[in-house]
Amino acid sequence: MSESNQLPKLSKVIVYGLGAMGRPIARNLYEHGLLLGVKNRTEGIATGLANELNLEDFESEEDMFAQADCVLTCVSADEDLLQIIDEIKPYLQKDSVIIDCSTVSSWTAKRIAADLEKQDVGFMDAPVSGGVEGAKKGTLSVMVGANLKTYKRANDLFHSIGSQVTYMGKVGQGQATKAVNQVLVAGVAQAVCEALAFAEKCKLPIEKTVEVLSSGAAGNWFLDKRGITMCKDEFDKGFKLALLHKDLKIVQKTLLDMQSESQIVEKGLVEYKQLMEQGYGDLDISALIKLKRKQLHNEEDS
Repeated sequence: MSESNQLPKLSKVIVYGLGAMGRPIARNLYEHGLLLGVKNRTEGIATGLANELNLEDFESEEDMFAQADCVLTCVSADEDLLQIIDEIKPYLQKDSVIIDCSTVSSWTAKRIAADLEKQDVGFMDAPVSGGVEGAKKGTLSVMVGANLKTYKRANDLFHSIGSQVTYMGKVGQGQATKAVNQVLVAGVAQAVCEALAFAEKCKLPIEKTVEVLSSGAAGNWFLDKRGITMCKDEFDKGFKLALLHKDLKIVQKTLLDMQSESQIVEKGLVEYKQLMEQGYGDLDISALIKLKRKQLHNEEDS
């Protein structure tokens, strides 16, 4: 394809996966005039959102996908994504693009890209960071792995959902960046949860403690957004700890392939597994303070 014959910007998007992140992403695409349709494996959720946004009523899902120039996927695991791609790829038109905003492995992204290339469909791995709050506000950080020409077609799309959009290189590099991000997330969560459990042990006023720490060198997003709520035992919003455990398993495998390891990753896997076994898998990752309290307070019941 010559420089003078570039494909048009992506403008007819289907969002497949309407969970905590997918729904607000779809709404932001709608507000920017880019949303064609929605799809979810729980059909009632898709129907409800389509009715809410007054989206076009297609004769069939096949017809909807055939009219799209982009499908944005947002699901929980590699296996889910692979299943979805197999389901929809017969309906995709030539030169359409799949953008995956899930957190999956780099090798899954590369496998999908190679498969879709056979039918002239593009693929971008574009995992996001910023939590549900960022998804609702359209201020996500998006880390993109893609062919550069394909990436340029999605400029308007990405800036409708994110305030920081960064091209990281070829397919797989977006997921590699997200893996690094999750190591940081796990490490920060360990530090903040342990520090605030220590603050409780010292009988410090928590709100003042969070305020003063947030204003200094120890300040960070997690402390600011989750510090007060975790100390109130409020864990019903944010990033589910079972999903961070899944992400850390991906990082662990990547490290093993490199014949390396990370203490942060290994500790996080152990701690979040313990919480999952206690039935806390659907709680926010700040529920880690439950374990830190036991370690520091010698509590029988956190």
